[in-house]
Amino acid sequence: MRCPFCQFKDTQVIDSRAPDEGSVIRRRRRCVSCGKRFTTFERAQLILPLIVKRGGIRTEYNRQKLIASMMLALRKRPVAFDRVEDAVDFIEQQMILTGEREIRSTRLGDLVMDALSRLDIIGYIRYASVYLNIGDPESFMVLIQKAKEAGEMASQFTGQPTVEKTVDSVRKAVEAASR
Repeated sequence: MRCPFCQFKDTQVIDSRAPDEGSVIRRRRRCVSCGKRFTTFERAQLILPLIVKRGGIRTEYNRQKLIASMMLALRKRPVAFDRVEDAVDFIEQQMILTGEREIRSTRLGDLVMDALSRLDIIGYIRYASVYLNIGDPESFMVLIQKAKEAGEMASQFTGQPTVEKTVDSVRKAVEAASR
């Protein structure tokens, strides 16, 4: 690895740690040339499916774009960034487990709604109102009511996603209210 300070080609690994359950490795490095120290993080690069947009256009999955959209929904909410990263890891795991080379953007949106329902109910409502294109007060009230009915959501990202229970029922209820 190149030194970020002097661009020398060779660095030594001083310390390696796996901070969160082994999904990332933190390495402390020292440059052989200038002696400065820096930290790197290594994550396994998994091949994620392409995202098929509504118009049929295929794009590469972008982790940073997903984090940014979730952070926008969670803006000014008491949710730690580490929990958002855990949610994104969970979403990526679900995408990989499909075994598909392509995944529809609507499926990805459903996975995001599921993850947000586990993180913060207000963030979930914010995201769902935009994602489901809610345009009238009655549909918004239905969305809030469905979120309240769901009650206390699971706060851990383990097991299967609850998309079938939460997202699909909310989508149907909102569509019925907007008719």
